[in-house]
Amino acid sequence: MKVYADNAATTKISKTALDAMMPCYTEIYGNPSSLHAVGQEAFHTVRDARTVIADILNCSPDEIYFTSGGSESDNWAIKSTAALMAKKGKKHIISSKFEHHAVLHTLKALERQGFEITLLDVYENGLVKPEDVKNAIREDTALVTIMYANNEIGTVQPISEIGAVCREKGVLFHTDAVQAVGHIPVDVQKDNVDMLSLSGHKFHGPKGVGALYCKKSVRLPNLIEGGAQERNRRAGTENVPGIVGMAAALREAVDNMEKNTEKLIAMRERLIEGILKIDLSRINGDREHRLPGNVSACFEGVEGESLLLYLDLQGISASSGSACTSGSLDPSHVLLAIGLKHEVAHGSLRLSLSEENTPEQIEYIIEALPPIINRLRDMSPLWEKIQKERGNL
Repeated sequence: MKVYADNAATTKISKTALDAMMPCYTEIYGNPSSLHAVGQEAFHTVRDARTVIADILNCSPDEIYFTSGGSESDNWAIKSTAALMAKKGKKHIISSKFEHHAVLHTLKALERQGFEITLLDVYENGLVKPEDVKNAIREDTALVTIMYANNEIGTVQPISEIGAVCREKGVLFHTDAVQAVGHIPVDVQKDNVDMLSLSGHKFHGPKGVGALYCKKSVRLPNLIEGGAQERNRRAGTENVPGIVGMAAALREAVDNMEKNTEKLIAMRERLIEGILKIDLSRINGDREHRLPGNVSACFEGVEGESLLLYLDLQGISASSGSACTSGSLDPSHVLLAIGLKHEVAHGSLRLSLSEENTPEQIEYIIEALPPIINRLRDMSPLWEKIQKERGNL
């Protein structure tokens, strides 16, 4: 049996999205900036897609800017806000220790430019406390950036409460919602968000396209210069097929969200139940406030990379954490941030489900995991040490 359980890394493009994209390659192929009829047809197609996304996020279409994906959207929001607020003498930015590296590395670059960065602690349940945000805000705070849902352990943050704190204090608030949009309800008005990043390939849209929501009152400096696209804010010929496919995928995801969420939670809970039967296993992150399809686990005495390879031999595609750091041998910064020891964090497994997964596939994973874990532990000096400490040897 083949099981794809790495949907947090990327999703399979939906037929709806693909069908929406095809005419943009063969019929609506003009440059949206061209004044002739062929170009204007492409322009109106992009406009319609922008309206769809704005309607879903509950904002105005002219507050949506198309980008190449989540990383660019994060960079634009953070770097441009930093440049804007530095002119007002504000060079302090607040974030958390378990953000995606698109945020953390951007903040590190700003730190080298003289900005002061405060990274808030994340508690064992994987949640950021709004009161910690409030206590960290200073007179010179330029921005708060907290992710909507964690890409590794799936915890959903109290975004509306954090946003309310920022509004009260008069500080701009950005959220990396790449893992959230299309999977849980997101409303930029109710969430008190000034800027929000999303990416199409996380909800069955195409890769290489994303968007940044930016509130009208926030006039961010440009990140990319060179043309008048995106209302003079982001240069570069628009990716018309990608934009159209992303909008179609998001519309489909939102229309089916209630039904899909019910199915995903049932599969997630069954998977968690099976995993917790394995000796010295644990589930990472809050059990209630988490994405419907996310299961993050650790197994003591196991090396995560070996676990992934053995699962792959059984036809199960999974990950140990973020796909953006899959080449790293270091334990996940997310798991370390929630207080796990290095040796425990090394034995991590992320199973991220979509509505295309089936209960039969979940049972297959539950059946495949224990013998793999046992085999790896039999080869592990660390497991031998753990057993001696437990008095089993």
